[in-house]
Amino acid sequence: MSKLTLDERVRLDALRAEAERRTTSRFATFYPDGDGPLARSRYQKHLDFFAAGTTKERLFMAANRVGKSEAGAYELTCHLTGLYPHWWTGRRFDEPVECWAVGTNSQTTRDIVQAKLLGSVQAPGTGMVPAHLIEQTISARGLAGALEGAQVRHVSGGLSLVGLKSYEQGRQSFEGTAKHVVWCDEEPPQDVYTEILYRTITTQGIVLVTFTPLQGMSDVVKGFLEPETTASAAFKTFIQAGWRDVPHLDDSERQALLATTPPYQIAARTEGEPSLGSGAIYPIAEREILVPTATIPESWPRCYAMDVGWNRTAALWGATDPGSGRIVLYDEHYRGQGEPASHAEAIKARGTWVRGVIDPASAGSSQVDGRALIDIYGRLGLRLEPAQNAVEAGLTETWNLLVSGRLVVQEHLTNWRSEFRKYHRDEQGRIVKVADHLMDATRYLVLSGRHAMRPPPRPPQHTQGHATGESSLTDWMGA
Repeated sequence: MSKLTLDERVRLDALRAEAERRTTSRFATFYPDGDGPLARSRYQKHLDFFAAGTTKERLFMAANRVGKSEAGAYELTCHLTGLYPHWWTGRRFDEPVECWAVGTNSQTTRDIVQAKLLGSVQAPGTGMVPAHLIEQTISARGLAGALEGAQVRHVSGGLSLVGLKSYEQGRQSFEGTAKHVVWCDEEPPQDVYTEILYRTITTQGIVLVTFTPLQGMSDVVKGFLEPETTASAAFKTFIQAGWRDVPHLDDSERQALLATTPPYQIAARTEGEPSLGSGAIYPIAEREILVPTATIPESWPRCYAMDVGWNRTAALWGATDPGSGRIVLYDEHYRGQGEPASHAEAIKARGTWVRGVIDPASAGSSQVDGRALIDIYGRLGLRLEPAQNAVEAGLTETWNLLVSGRLVVQEHLTNWRSEFRKYHRDEQGRIVKVADHLMDATRYLVLSGRHAMRPPPRPPQHTQGHATGESSLTDWMGA
């Protein structure tokens, strides 16, 4: 082989340097095969988020420091460049795309979204998009180093476009243009989010959202966790991730972060659990009080508690483990605008022998008073007594049981969980009386119902003589 000339050596060195730069780009180091620090196998929640990409709206609702913004930047880079990894099972675009990457305000868009995607002000080209594929950047006005957008080379040969925007620009700034992909980093206002969705209609595009739910059960969060209709649920999905779902946070770092986190934000910042802020009545992570759904042993004492009303009547069943004394909430009835007869039939279907406690007073002026309702339900076959309604005492006792692990909830109780997430006080310290029927029933059960718990009656003992048999059956039905 002949020796290279000086010019040829310079060109070869340049090619080697470029090859090194491309293979060691930030994008190339994420989610590799093997078992390295960023290996795919160590980030299952991220992979679940990518795999759900065929759904139009996706939320990565995650704790701080779990890499949610990196996940958003990684997927957007795949769509902008067409460089999908071999393991990719999510949405694909075969041609150049037009996208938005959106942050809270102009500064956070520059310092977080722009830095993750295209590189920081101090080191442009060091973001997730490989530098050699950034064809051109467009500077923004008003903030030093901020970009308005960029052109990115797509594998098909064309150019993809990405615009950098912020929620502070208002809903009107998101009108007009169609987009294939929109990545919202941090939670958008509802009106902005709605406008963003409309930008993806003609392209059959997708919206991906990544944030820590510090605003609690906001309209955007509720839209994902509790879609109003079955039809809307088909277009939405969410992935929740906490500190335990990623390997890169060691114990010392976790403890340091916890030491500076207000107690009411811990669930959101460490588990990705929607936080109600300082007004949360039960500031405990939902997953800390949930247990898997399982059949309650027949011998366990049980009862139910009712909260009555025309707009919503709710009943909640609890059973006590005789060995540990722990109360397990295991069933719920949650129905609106029904007559007492329909509620009674649904409740009796869980066992006519189970005793119950009921809201001692009706909630509205159009309701029959509480005692009359007890009589009505009694004639319909329910065995009820009025519950204590000492609100603060009930909240305190319920909280003590929850934090000590003596009150747990089976995970299939979706209506209970929905109310639990939103149960809070206003700025004056008053309980917000919206969607709290099962929360009230929980108080009734804790203060009164657990003392009314009875085990299932024993079957009648058949002995010789008709009269004896009748007596045993009467005792059983009256137990």
